[in-house]
Amino acid sequence: MAAKESVREESHAVGANQLIVLKGGSGKPLLILHEELGYPGWMKWNEALSERRTLVTPLYPGFGRTPLADWIMNIRDLASFIARFVREQNLAPIDAIGFSLGGWVAAEMAANDPGLFSKLVLVAPAGIRPPEGEIKDLFTVPALIYLRDSVRDFATSPEFSALYDGGTSPEQYEAFEDARAETARLAWQPYMFNPSLPHLLEGTNVPSLIVWGRDDRIVPISAAQVYQKSMKNARTLVLDGSGHRPEVEKSQQFIEQVRNFLG
Repeated sequence: MAAKESVREESHAVGANQLIVLKGGSGKPLLILHEELGYPGWMKWNEALSERRTLVTPLYPGFGRTPLADWIMNIRDLASFIARFVREQNLAPIDAIGFSLGGWVAAEMAANDPGLFSKLVLVAPAGIRPPEGEIKDLFTVPALIYLRDSVRDFATSPEFSALYDGGTSPEQYEAFEDARAETARLAWQPYMFNPSLPHLLEGTNVPSLIVWGRDDRIVPISAAQVYQKSMKNARTLVLDGSGHRPEVEKSQQFIEQVRNFLG
């Protein structure tokens, strides 16, 4: 993993609200939209992609150190807020990678304003109801169980298990619970999907790569076919031997494929 000091923290005003943004690397900006349990830390894939790109990771309001914005009532509001940040920082059109909940945020942004993105990578995105199976309920199990279920085999994912060895610390639990509470507030009803999103995405033509682990137990892989059908200029990459976190479980393949796609 990268040294902690290689990632710098910035604070930006977006309207009347504060947004904490983490930046690391150098080169053309690459927007990173984090998952439902917050920013997971700087991993092997971050380090690899940051050799050529500046990774820009906003911490959503109510997640991590960004203060809650109570007017943000759903994922579409959150997407509009992040889109405003992108526009006001003159980052558009920008390449982006969205993970799980962050993939849903990215999809809402693209549906509303495709011009925000030059290329888009969606990694096991929530946001669309799977035609087969159900999105795993984040609130019926402790956060650490949810995390373990998100990989195909926790014992063989040393980077991920090492990162969350500190999960029992008060600070880590507080961060998890803050993220869980805000995810519940934004995405509870209906749970983790927007019924209109497939229809809204039909108007997008952003070159997109949809990445899924074949053994995903969080967001069923059947949702990939709906994303693929809805997005005119998308292709799907399925990685065997991976659950919900192919960027960790199959990091080398993930890095190579994303680098090739982004160019």
